[in-house]
Amino acid sequence: MSIFQRMNDIINASINDLLDRVEDPERMIKQIIREMEDNIAQAKEGVIDAIASEKQLEKELERHRKQADNWHDKARQALANDKEELARSALAQKKEIDRIIENLEPSWESAAQTSQRLKKQLKALEQRLDEAKRKRTTLQARQRAAQARTQMSQTMDTFQNGLDAQHKFDRMEDKVSEMEARSEAIDELEDDNTPLEKEFLEMEIDQDIEAELAAMKKDLDK
Repeated sequence: MSIFQRMNDIINASINDLLDRVEDPERMIKQIIREMEDNIAQAKEGVIDAIASEKQLEKELERHRKQADNWHDKARQALANDKEELARSALAQKKEIDRIIENLEPSWESAAQTSQRLKKQLKALEQRLDEAKRKRTTLQARQRAAQARTQMSQTMDTFQNGLDAQHKFDRMEDKVSEMEARSEAIDELEDDNTPLEKEFLEMEIDQDIEAELAAMKKDLDK
């Protein structure tokens, strides 16, 4: 594949489409940029050669046109001096040069068209390179933003885990405080009861137990 066909392929390719088909867009676009830069360097050499050929043909064509004009002037001069044979020879030389000009003109026109086309392709390729570099900058910015969001998410998760742990500690502290308060209440209740009150309390408890036991026996006898 020629460098100029490769230029056409790159110019016609969509950078976004290329990036959508790969897993690592940033790596892909770096590769695209390197390839474009290499192709541009080669394309510039090709364009320089094409322009040089065009200029060379143009100079050659201009030189022969001047020769043709010169022989035309000589033929007129000879004819003015009644030297018809000499004028005829001069015109014969002019005709020979005219045939060379007829062959050179299409070659020069083709070379001029080629150099113009290649210059346009080179300019388009340079524009695509600029586009790829802008795309790389955008991708790098998006990647940094994504990394920042990921880091922030991880930080928030860590912070939330810390909050969850703190919440558990708070619940444990509340439970311990509740147990301490209950223990203090029992101690206070026991301190408030006199030995006589404790005896009546124990009697009431025994009565409750006997009553519940009697109820169970009654249910079993049914």
